[in-house]
Amino acid sequence: MYRLGIDVGGTNTDAVLVDENCRVAAEVKYPTSGDVYEGIIGAVRAVLEQSGVGRGEIRQAMLGTTQCTNAIVERKNLAKIGLLRIGAPATVGIPPMVDWAEDIRDIAAGAVIVGGGFEYDGKELAPFDEAAARSFFEEMKGKGVRSIAISCVFSTVRNDHELAAARLCREIMGEDVHISISSEIGSMGLIERENATILNAALYQVAERFTEGFAKSLADEGVSDAKIYLSQNDGTLMTMEHARRYPILTIACGPTNSIRGASYLSGIEDAIVIDVGGTTTDLGVIKSGFPRESSLAAVIGGVRTNFRMPDVVSIGLGGGSIVREHPDGSVTVGPDSVGYEITKKALVFGGDVVTATDIAVRLGMADIGDASRAAGLDEGFARKAMEAIRELVEDAIDAMKVSSDPVDVILVGGGSVILPEDLAGAKSVRKPEHFGIANAIGSAISKVSGTYEKLVNYDEVPREKALEQAKAEAAKLAVEAGALCGTVEIIDVEDVPLQYYPGNTNRVKIKAAGELKT
Repeated sequence: MYRLGIDVGGTNTDAVLVDENCRVAAEVKYPTSGDVYEGIIGAVRAVLEQSGVGRGEIRQAMLGTTQCTNAIVERKNLAKIGLLRIGAPATVGIPPMVDWAEDIRDIAAGAVIVGGGFEYDGKELAPFDEAAARSFFEEMKGKGVRSIAISCVFSTVRNDHELAAARLCREIMGEDVHISISSEIGSMGLIERENATILNAALYQVAERFTEGFAKSLADEGVSDAKIYLSQNDGTLMTMEHARRYPILTIACGPTNSIRGASYLSGIEDAIVIDVGGTTTDLGVIKSGFPRESSLAAVIGGVRTNFRMPDVVSIGLGGGSIVREHPDGSVTVGPDSVGYEITKKALVFGGDVVTATDIAVRLGMADIGDASRAAGLDEGFARKAMEAIRELVEDAIDAMKVSSDPVDVILVGGGSVILPEDLAGAKSVRKPEHFGIANAIGSAISKVSGTYEKLVNYDEVPREKALEQAKAEAAKLAVEAGALCGTVEIIDVEDVPLQYYPGNTNRVKIKAAGELKT
């Protein structure tokens, strides 16, 4: 039995086959084209040809894709949505989508604020205005809208009104309407949680397209017996059905796949991971084998959201970064890059542009292309360029650290050959075997997770009891997402006192993960 892991990047589509013991059987890099599925099919064909594995032996296939991110950034293929906010009269002072750019605000066919919502302690602000909600859903049905976003004040504490609105929506608009509920997507903070819910609702057509497209691509290649999963941005997997319901959770899954893959390949569970591509370098933190989650609001395509996102810093440095010498003798690297055209434009490939890859080849750090074509570069110039590269990376490492203590660093990604292996602030620097396809490895070996979050007053529920209940709920969510029951374990516990709330109120957040069902 084999697993097929695929990660679609801007330059290459990486694919890897691993056996039942998660040993790599074959790996390939295939150029990503304008047609994403052409790249996927090409990568699948190449990895099968290299491995000699029969198509019927592949029982699980995992895909990491950037299509949801691209749809938001490029404002393409987003569905028209209707937004119901339950929060009048408390929230009418801030209209929905108030700070959205005009070119994306148009996705809303209608938005309304109706009576209802809760206080921070679960007390009802106002009764749910069912009549107003019914009228809005009938209006959206008349406009042909097939996706609805529902948000409510403090629904992460109590979601009764959201669930009532969802039931009413299905009654009026039909069972096939796509409904996004904010308490299932975002965290504390009405506006950012609402924004994430709107984006999730707008992505449902994109999600249907890439899930069905991936399944068809595999079927066309004869891989018809494999269960299909999608990568999430917390380093775990979800089923196709789950991906169609929560497509926004695929955003930033590329860096998280690399982080998970780096941890698996190196055997290190706590480190900074540096993933170098052709254009950018992503730095993330692996903590207990999973990516560290960002505590800040995430801005996606200009929209401020607060759903879970990995703590990742990106810098304009990659294998294709353009190197320039300035009149004052200084040398800069990037942030612009030749990108996927590196095999045409870099010196070592016969081009006329000096790239970071050419510098690495000139200094004997890498054996890529025709080294003689980079031999003419002045050594002093090359060393200045390498110092510029070193400075960019060391500054980024400092930005990711939470103390001045040195940390383990793992280098992955095809472009990591441009980095020196002695970096300030690093306790050790490792480049594991198969480093070039760590992202596909991360996709293939990922577990399935569930996360539970709630505000709890320990004066009402004892801490030990509250944490046990939360852990049970997180484990239940992991099993519902596709984890094998007996393998689920708690991997992260957050218990944060909220001083600005009355009583002994804490934010409890638990994450559980388990092995994928076979």
